[in-house]
Amino acid sequence: MKILVINGPNINMLGIREKNIYGSETFKDLIELCRNTAKNLGIQIECYQSNHEGDLVDKIQSAYAHCDGIVINPGAYTHTSIALLEALKAVSRPSVEVHMSKIEEREAFRQISYIRNACCKTITGQGIQGYAMAIEYLVKRANENHDICEL
Repeated sequence: MKILVINGPNINMLGIREKNIYGSETFKDLIELCRNTAKNLGIQIECYQSNHEGDLVDKIQSAYAHCDGIVINPGAYTHTSIALLEALKAVSRPSVEVHMSKIEEREAFRQISYIRNACCKTITGQGIQGYAMAIEYLVKRANENHDICEL
């Protein structure tokens, strides 16, 4: 099994930006957590980050040929990108939306998630541990023979 972990704008700035919201753990810590989680579960993982919407669409599309699931934190594109939504729907891979903060308790504009409409699960407010939870969820789902999302 192979899972693609996609991070959108500014996730690479973890540990630097708004520590009161996102914590002091760094992007390097996040990648290390994902890799260790995958190793412990005996699966492959690919981690990707971009600040550019089109690059994220391209990466999602690449999952069609070589990934069994997607963990995605689209950052600010969560609230604006129909293109990411359509890419996720097109590849039809089980996907989990992750946000380190509790977006449902933040500003009103953060209440809208276009991405959620293409995801089997959403995890918020767990910091970088939300990524490990998402990876574990996708592995469990695959082991239970749920090949596709029921949107």
